[in-house]
Amino acid sequence: MPTKKKPASKRAAAAQVDVNLRAAVASGRSAAEEVIALRTKQLRKRAAIEKKVARSRQFAEFARRLEKVLRDGKVPRAILLSGGGNDIAGDEFAILLNHAASTLPPLNEDIVRGVIDVRLKEAYARIISALTAIAQKYLNRPIPIITHGYDYPVPDGRGFLGGWWQLPGPWLKPGFQKKGHDSLATNTMLIGQLIDRFNAMLATVSSIPEFAHVQYLDLRGTLKRDGTYKKDWANELHPSQTGFALVTKKFADAIEQL
Repeated sequence: MPTKKKPASKRAAAAQVDVNLRAAVASGRSAAEEVIALRTKQLRKRAAIEKKVARSRQFAEFARRLEKVLRDGKVPRAILLSGGGNDIAGDEFAILLNHAASTLPPLNEDIVRGVIDVRLKEAYARIISALTAIAQKYLNRPIPIITHGYDYPVPDGRGFLGGWWQLPGPWLKPGFQKKGHDSLATNTMLIGQLIDRFNAMLATVSSIPEFAHVQYLDLRGTLKRDGTYKKDWANELHPSQTGFALVTKKFADAIEQL
């Protein structure tokens, strides 16, 4: 029986692997290392494309909602822009840390800088620019945008409703444990440094001259961080009902001042 011909894209990929394998042999790298490197590059490229598509859909949805609000004779007082938390907390959190057994500082400065000061900063600038352009299209002026950072969490291992079964969380403690960091006091200090870094990035983006309509809201110090912190925090990352009320007041006050 005749064999099936591989699609052109698969043949090209196979050829690329073969070229990389030959290059690996010449340079002394193992074939396995070269295949892993190529596959990682391909997955990152695909993830970037998928993220770009998802973002364009979100902008289209925002435009539709804005148009509907305007048809009802209302004009939004502000856009609340929140994002970046999942890039710091969650499954990938451990990559921001060096192993406790190493002689390196606890935070991996190269990774932290790449994630917060480069990738997230560029993402925020793109999103703000896109939202501003949409508002300009419909209103001939920008809508005020409020960006906000996050308060200081305590990485105590509590997930959503305890994090049991398939419920979300915890998001921070597993990453610390994976890299050998077991002191809650030290880990709380380290996550505080990351929160400060994230807030500094947001303040910088929000102060770009062409973003004069953007206001940065600092939420640090809103929720308790002492021995009674569980009253304000429902889990590692999210406020309790009491905590949300405190955060909501900060947003309401910021909107009132616009």
